[in-house]
Amino acid sequence: MKYLFALILLFTLILLNHPKQAEAQIVVTDPGSHIVAEKLEAQAQILEAYLASHNSPMQYHAQDFIDAAKEYDLDWKLLPAIAGVESTFGKHIPGGYNAYGWAIYTPDSRFGFKSWREGMFVVAKGLREDYINKGLTDPYAMNRIYAASPTWGTKVTFFMNKLEVFAQNYPTENTSIAEIIGTPQVAVLSGQLSLD
Repeated sequence: MKYLFALILLFTLILLNHPKQAEAQIVVTDPGSHIVAEKLEAQAQILEAYLASHNSPMQYHAQDFIDAAKEYDLDWKLLPAIAGVESTFGKHIPGGYNAYGWAIYTPDSRFGFKSWREGMFVVAKGLREDYINKGLTDPYAMNRIYAASPTWGTKVTFFMNKLEVFAQNYPTENTSIAEIIGTPQVAVLSGQLSLD
């Protein structure tokens, strides 16, 4: 009897400690998807903290904001500021990850994106091609086409300035504030800060 009990106990322990039992299974539904873990750049660390202070669902995508801004040569604060005005940093969206109010007055007013990242890159590209490349380089100039509200540019600039102040007060390691926030440039025609 002792032998049978010991055998059952041993068999149970072997089954419980089998390596296959301890493996986690990751299911990828999109064959092109992959998971990458990288250290956040200084601007992304600041943006993540800023978005977290607003309880934004976009806070974990701060590096995506920075990557989109770099790819399309935008001020890194522009997209988050637009999201602040249009959706309270992604908390109130009209549909599918559209935190920017992008194309909401088109025939399909439920315009959305498949992910926060896709939205960031599509909107960044649109801002570069349809606004900045056409001379609309600051929120005040963009306001005429982007939004019906005459105060949209003021509100976007407000959030950009708040984010810049937040960045100046954010503790960073081995990075100067000038590297993080960039050097402001004055646009000669509008008298406003330039975004490029």
